[in-house]
Amino acid sequence: MPTLRESILTALHARLSALPATVLRGDVLPERVPAGGLLILRDGEPGEPEVTLSPLAYHYQHRAEIEAVVQGTDRDAAFDTLTASIGTALAANRTLGGLCDWVEAEAPRPVDLPVEGAASLKAAVIPVVLHYSTADPLI
Repeated sequence: MPTLRESILTALHARLSALPATVLRGDVLPERVPAGGLLILRDGEPGEPEVTLSPLAYHYQHRAEIEAVVQGTDRDAAFDTLTASIGTALAANRTLGGLCDWVEAEAPRPVDLPVEGAASLKAAVIPVVLHYSTADPLI
């Protein structure tokens, strides 16, 4: 049986997979960026939990990351569309089916990356904060 943390990350990956971009989890950047864009979900860090003792509970603000990458001549518009679709997908279900207390993305900081012999990439890391509580940090 997967841990709550893994269940949440799997649900987040599934929600992102409904978007028109190619969605990977924990993979390296491929040689070619698909026309619809590329999203790579990184598991991130759960951080130090706040602890309550009665009943015992660990309250996490887990910071996962989504690497968003587009390529092509109209990459500014494509990037804007892709990041807006991420926001819409997260806003549609802020609890990931009841697994989280709240899911919230932070604003991206896009950069243009030149590629020798090809169109430049536009990319950003989008932090996603997953708020959840569990009775055991390993379960």
